[in-house]
Amino acid sequence: MTETASFTQLQDLSAAFARLVGIAAPGIAAVQSHRARSSGFFWRPGLIVTADEALSEEGDVAVTLPGGESVGARLVGRDHTTDIAVLRVDRSDLQPIRLESPPVPVGALALAVGADDGAPTAAFGVISRSTGPWWSMRSGEIDARIELDLRMRQSAEGGLAIDAAGQAIGMTVFGPRRRVLVIPSATIERIATRLEKHGHIPRGYLGLGFQLVAIEDGKRGVMVMKVEPQAAKAGVHQGDIIVAWNGEPIRHARSLLRALGPDSVGQTITLGLRRGGEAKDVPLTIAERPTA
Repeated sequence: MTETASFTQLQDLSAAFARLVGIAAPGIAAVQSHRARSSGFFWRPGLIVTADEALSEEGDVAVTLPGGESVGARLVGRDHTTDIAVLRVDRSDLQPIRLESPPVPVGALALAVGADDGAPTAAFGVISRSTGPWWSMRSGEIDARIELDLRMRQSAEGGLAIDAAGQAIGMTVFGPRRRVLVIPSATIERIATRLEKHGHIPRGYLGLGFQLVAIEDGKRGVMVMKVEPQAAKAGVHQGDIIVAWNGEPIRHARSLLRALGPDSVGQTITLGLRRGGEAKDVPLTIAERPTA
C-alpha cells in the first residue's frame, strides 16, 4: 500500500465520521438548567430525552436548538434509577431521532454526539464493554451494559451514542469514575414512554424501614426497623427479620428494592419472617411509593 493510498483511506474514514455527526446533529439540542449544562435529543414530536443526573432538581429549563435558537422547556417526568428525563417544548417542527437496537460488539467504533450552544460536539472511541441486562446503583433495570472508551465533555451527557452505521444505539451518560455508559434504546423507549404517560415511574412500596443483618449459618436477612400502618395491618412487626420473598432467600437489602419495580405495584407477595425464633409467612400487597 502506498503512502498516498493510506492518506486517502484516512481521509475517507474522517469524512465518513463527519457525515455521521452531520446526520445526527439536527436531532440533538443543548439543555440548560440551574447551574447545569447537558445535551438531549428529539425523541418524539415536542419531546426531548436527556440525562436525569445532568438536570437540576429545581429552576427553569431552556433548550438551545440546532442553529442557536433558545426555547423554554417543561419537565414531563424523570426517573433517577435509569437516569432518564423527558422534557416538552412547544415545537412541532423538530425531527425525532430514530433509536435502534442493533448488536453492539466489543471493539466496534462509536461516536458520542452532543450539543453546546446550538453547535454539535463529538467524541470518537470504541465499544469497550457490551453485556446483558444490569441494575444501576439506584436499582434501575437497564436492558444492556454498554461502555464507551472515549473522552466525553460534560455538556455532551444526555446526547447520543452512534455506531459506525449511523444508528443511534442509546443515550450517553457518565458512570462511576467518569466512565461513559450508554443507556440503550430499549430502556429509553420503555421508561420514556411511561414518563410521557404518567409523569413518573411507579415503584413498589412496602411501608417498611429495614437494615441488613446477619443470621445463623452465615445467612442474611433484613430487620424491620419501622412499620407503617399498611404493613402493620398485614401482620409485620418491628423487630421481625425478613429472610425470604415469595420463598426465595434474601441475600441483601438491594434485592428487596429491585423486587419493588414498576410491575410490582398491586401484587401480593409472601414475606418469610423470623420472629422470636419462630418462622412466619405474612402475605403483603405492594402499594405504590408516594411521590414527593
